[in-house]
Amino acid sequence: MVADIFRDAPLGQLINYFSNGRLLPFPEERLDFVVPARYLNPSSSEATPTIVDQHKSKKDPTVTTEIEVPVSGDDAVDENLEGGMTVVDLEKGNDGSNDEDAYLVTWYGEDDPANPKNWSSKKRAFVGFCVTWMTFTSYVGSAIYIATIPGIMDQFHVGLTYAELGLTLYVFAYGLGPMFLSPLQELPSLGRNTIYMSSMFLYIIFQLPTFLGPNYQTILAFRFLTGFFCSPALATGGASMGDMYPVSELAMLLALWAEGVNAGPIVGPIIGGFAAQVKGWKWAFYELIWLSSASFVFLMVCLPETYEPTILHRRAKRLRKVTGNERLTTVGERDKKEQHLGLVFKDALLKPIVLATEPVVLFCNIFIGLVYAIFYLWYEAFPLVFTDIYHFNLGESGLPFLGFLVNSILGFFIYIAYLKYHFQPRIIKAISTNTPFPPEALLELGLIASITIPLSLFLFGFTSRASIHWIVPIIGASFYLFGIFFNFQSVLIYLSTAYPAYAASVLASNALFRSTAASVFPLFGRFYFKGLGIGGGSALLAGVSIGLMPVYYVSDELFLLFQLLCFFFALIRWGHILRHRSKYASG
Repeated sequence: MVADIFRDAPLGQLINYFSNGRLLPFPEERLDFVVPARYLNPSSSEATPTIVDQHKSKKDPTVTTEIEVPVSGDDAVDENLEGGMTVVDLEKGNDGSNDEDAYLVTWYGEDDPANPKNWSSKKRAFVGFCVTWMTFTSYVGSAIYIATIPGIMDQFHVGLTYAELGLTLYVFAYGLGPMFLSPLQELPSLGRNTIYMSSMFLYIIFQLPTFLGPNYQTILAFRFLTGFFCSPALATGGASMGDMYPVSELAMLLALWAEGVNAGPIVGPIIGGFAAQVKGWKWAFYELIWLSSASFVFLMVCLPETYEPTILHRRAKRLRKVTGNERLTTVGERDKKEQHLGLVFKDALLKPIVLATEPVVLFCNIFIGLVYAIFYLWYEAFPLVFTDIYHFNLGESGLPFLGFLVNSILGFFIYIAYLKYHFQPRIIKAISTNTPFPPEALLELGLIASITIPLSLFLFGFTSRASIHWIVPIIGASFYLFGIFFNFQSVLIYLSTAYPAYAASVLASNALFRSTAASVFPLFGRFYFKGLGIGGGSALLAGVSIGLMPVYYVSDELFLLFQLLCFFFALIRWGHILRHRSKYASG
């Protein structure tokens, strides 16, 4: 397992390429590999088959020995001879037909070890950890910036709103980046790892000017670029999980990947805060570049390619080299021949915009965008509460975010238990009785978890005072993670299930929408909470509605609770009607 992981990782691929297959060889490059008869090289000569010696020359593993022998009749000869030799009629295809499908390179069998879905459970778990770690590393870069804001304000003499643009641009860019970078992953010649690693390399390089730049404008420009190039892991990390696991297990694995999504913004202010307090604001950026550089080296060595079309594309290249049969191709290569790069980008950019007008997609985008916007707005309330009221220093002011991390982990285990003991048995029963199972059933847990959002806002807002111990607002705030985690899981899996043919596009539109909303709210967060107070500001957030807000805080709480419940209840009750009217959604 370890050898295969290293060979299939980006560094192993490079070693294999530059050594011409002599180092870290794939099965097709080994001396004892027997080429399947259907992949052998066709000839233009009529009724003359070729015997291809599969035992290649030790001097040049790519050389094969061809012996022409006469045969009579038009039927293809396909039999194994002594010494690993195969006879095949080259006038016809590899299955005796002239159809192009006869030369498609596919898996060697249902148990082909190169197929990511056939990997051992240990290998898939390790690769899943690598993808989650990559996502965590990218998300840390957003919130770690919060610790640098006081130092940036002092050194460059900028105001608070201007200083917070470094967070806004980063968050907006990692929502925008997938619109341009994710489509490249769908090209068989590139795949996931090429985009992951090249963008991560640029992510590291573009971090240098954030602490070496001569002025704040330079920092802002490169914060946008770092956010842009860290985005592939944030957008398609879940797709990498889907490459390895069957649909029946995917929800659990996406929940694990979501832990990396949640942990990044939580851990960032903690590690950045202590570094900025002890060593200065630049040390938060030093930590980020150290972390991302170490992650880059680790992933270059340990992250194998998981995208099926790319794995088969590389196999086809090796088989073409071994057999000389240039007609060998894959489904992915054949499908992409008619699509130039401009068409790929046009399709990737337009589809999310078109699908965002779908009532179900638009509704989900607005809701998740609101949930994330309030979460990022809260980052501005924490310094006011724990620094101004409870007098935490810069390093300690990040520790309250650990409450989010605790509930994020707890939420993960609750979600796994829900799937295992409640949801999956219902799916099995529906399949056994041939009963339709609507995607709206995926929203039930989000409906229940929505209650924790106004509850959390209310507890945090009205317990943040010097007369109440600091642990109380931390506990109150931590409940918000239940709402984020379960709503995120419910809505994104629901969208993927309701629009299976356009899952990448609807998820891209959702990512862009929530990142845009989350990037804007912190700009006015500090003034918002200073103007309304922690209690009033939290209650107003809890009572967000379409423009009608009751005066009393308690009414606000009940009103938002009603709105949240209505969101999920409406989709559960009427979502199937909206899907039936859509030409994009599944029945």
